Amino acid sequence: MSQPTILPSLIKLFEYYRSLGQKTIDQVPEQKLFWQYNDESNSIAIIIKHLHGNMLSRWTDFLQSDGEKEWRNRDGEFEGTITTRAELQLRYDEGWDCLFGAIKPLSKADLDRIVYIRNMGHTVVEAIHRQLGHYAYHIGQIVFIGKQIQDEKWESLSIPRNASKKYNEEKFAKDKSKKHFTEDL
Repeated sequence: MSQPTILPSLIKLFEYYRSLGQKTIDQVPEQKLFWQYNDESNSIAIIIKHLHGNMLSRWTDFLQSDGEKEWRNRDGEFEGTITTRAELQLRYDEGWDCLFGAIKPLSKADLDRIVYIRNMGHTVVEAIHRQLGHYAYHIGQIVFIGKQIQDEKWESLSIPRNASKKYNEEKFAKDKSKKHFTEDL
């Protein structure tokens, strides 16, 4: 069976968000990965722990079992138990690897299959979109916290401030082409 047209674009978006999170993790000093604004806020490490738990739950046996696994401890994901960059990186990679291992082999025929998350049916494509939105939300939080921590040391992950004109001039100087926006990042 052939891979659906939409799937490569979705995979590129997941890869994009993974890279934004990774570039933030790489910029932030190790001890600051655990910083919380207050007790009701999450650190970068806590958000990654939550992403890890969600990804393993949603994508393990994706087509066969409910996406909210009995073994998942969602409440525990918000406890600050990760204490090193190495452990944080391991969980970050493990979660994303689980996701890509589940969606890269999908075929066009799989998109209309029904999968369940907490007994709520979703087509496969709906479940993928649901998780894409969820992960983008949390990666945005990670980037925002990283920017707060790094302050003037922050290295932009997109078009830097006051550089839009130059960026647009470079883009419009090229011939029109069809490609995914992440290919130039």
